[in-house]
Amino acid sequence: MVSFDHREPGTDPAAWTAFLRSVRAAPVDLRSVGAVVVVAPHPDDETLGAGGLIATAADATLPVHVLLVTRGERSHPDSPTATPTDLAARRSAEFRAALRVLHPTAGATELDVPDGAVREHAEVLRAALEHRLAGAPRPTLVVAPWRGDGHRDHRVAGEVAEQVVAATPGTELLAYPVWAWHWDDPVARTMPWDRARALVLDADVRDRKARALAAYPSQTEPLSDAPGDEAIVDDRHAAHHLRAEEWLFAPLRSRSRESFDAHYARKPEGWDFEGSWYEQRKRAVTLAALPRPRFRSALELGCATGVLTAALTERADAVLGTDVAAAAIERARHRAPAARFETAAFPAEWPDGRWDLVVLSEVGYYLSPDDLDRTVDRVRGSLDDDGVLVACHWRHPDDDAVTDGDTVDARLTALWPRPALVRHVEEDFVLSVLPGPAVTSVGRAEGLVR
Repeated sequence: MVSFDHREPGTDPAAWTAFLRSVRAAPVDLRSVGAVVVVAPHPDDETLGAGGLIATAADATLPVHVLLVTRGERSHPDSPTATPTDLAARRSAEFRAALRVLHPTAGATELDVPDGAVREHAEVLRAALEHRLAGAPRPTLVVAPWRGDGHRDHRVAGEVAEQVVAATPGTELLAYPVWAWHWDDPVARTMPWDRARALVLDADVRDRKARALAAYPSQTEPLSDAPGDEAIVDDRHAAHHLRAEEWLFAPLRSRSRESFDAHYARKPEGWDFEGSWYEQRKRAVTLAALPRPRFRSALELGCATGVLTAALTERADAVLGTDVAAAAIERARHRAPAARFETAAFPAEWPDGRWDLVVLSEVGYYLSPDDLDRTVDRVRGSLDDDGVLVACHWRHPDDDAVTDGDTVDARLTALWPRPALVRHVEEDFVLSVLPGPAVTSVGRAEGLVR
C-alpha cells in the first residue's frame, strides 16, 4: 500500500491537466446501462470519484444505489474538538445531502463498517453488494474505488467489487481514483492509463458535483483553528476532481474463454508442445523438479492438449487435467487416456478433490491479478500437507498475456507461506516448486541430511 500524507501539497493539478491531454481514453457510455451501483468506502468518495457519473445517470433517469461502507469517523484522528461519534453522525448527514444534489431519487445503504476496518469486515460489503446486484436491472454498472488508490479501505473495497462483479453475469465494473491524484506522478505513472475511461461532464453536471462536494464542510473546511482540525479536501485536492471529465479505469481481466476457443479453432494443437525442443526440455525440467518419484493425486490447471498431462500419469496414481477450451480437452482425452479431464475456468470453476501435486504451467500470466490471488487460495485450500505446487512460466513478452512470467512467479512466492523448495530461473522460463507444510527437501526425505 502506498504511504502518503493528505496534509502535504501533493501533485500539482496542473501537472495532471497537461498529462490528461495526451490520454486517448474510451468514453463512458451509460446509454446501454440498466442501473448503477456505487461503492463508497467513506462519505465523499462517491462524490469525488463518481459524482459526475451519478449526476449524469440522474439526467438519463437511470436508477443509482450507493453502498456507503463506513461513516468516515476517523477522518480527523487528532481532532481536539470532534469525537469519532460526532464525525460519524455529521458525515452521514453530509452524505445524504450530497447525494440529493447529485441524484434526488438515488438509493443508499449505510453498512456501518468501522472506518479503517473494511478489510476486517469485507464480507459485510460482499454480502451487501451481492444482494444489491441480485435484483438490479441488467446490465448493471458497478463503480468502486481503484484498488491501487493507496488507502487500505479503498483497496479492499475495490478488490471485493472486482471479485463480486467477476462472479455476477450481466455486470461491469469501473474503478475511480481518489487519493492517487494526490500521490501519483504524471511523469512516473502508477495509475493504469491504458485502461482509462473518460466521462465528459456538461456544465450543469459539473456544477452539481461542486455543490455536492460543498455539502461536506467537515472535509472541505477546517473543523476549527486547532491543529488536527485541518481540511481534508482543500481547494488543491478538490481541483483534481472538479475537472470537465471524470476518469475511471476498466478492470484488468483474465484472458477470455472465447479467445482460447478462437486460438484452438485456428491451431487445433494449440502450440507445438511435442515438436518444439524448448517444450520438450522445459517439460523434462519440470518433471525432474518434482520432489517425489510418485504422487497420489495430481491436478494440472490449464492442461491444453494434454502433453504434460500424459507425462504426469507416469508419476501419479490419479491425474485430473482442466482447461477452459473444450477443443483442447477433447484432444487431451485422446492423448492421455489414463487421465481424467474437465472443462473449467479457474479459479471460479474448481474441481472437487484433494491433491498432493498441483501444476500451473504457462497459464498464470493469462490471469488477472485478482484471479491469480484467488487461484493461490484455491490451491492452498485443496493441497495436502505433503503436497507441492509446481509453477512454470515463459519470461518473454506475449501479446495475449495479461501479465508476465516473472510477475506471476513473484506473486506466487509472495503469497506462499513457505520458501520455494526449488527455484529455477533461466532466460526463457522460471520454475518454482512451492511446498506444503509437511514437505522437506529430497535429501532430508531420504535421510541424507540429519
